[in-house]
Amino acid sequence: MTQPHVHASHPGIIKRLKRADGHLRHVVEMIEAGRPCTEIALQLQAVESAITAAKRALIHDHIDHCLGHGGAEDLSDLRALAKLL
Repeated sequence: MTQPHVHASHPGIIKRLKRADGHLRHVVEMIEAGRPCTEIALQLQAVESAITAAKRALIHDHIDHCLGHGGAEDLSDLRALAKLL
């Protein structure tokens, strides 16, 4: 069994994602309630921004703490991460 891969930034990232989850649930409720599309789009933008910020924080943390130990594995990992930014 592998060891858990936990960084100091993970609790903050979890908090961001839970906030995004709450926004997304609100979007579903807004659609079900027939709210104006402009209001829904604004809330979707908030969800998208929160998820993007969480992803960016996770990737930057990984680069700072997990890469740099040498070898082709680091380069391969960095290439895969670059596609996600």
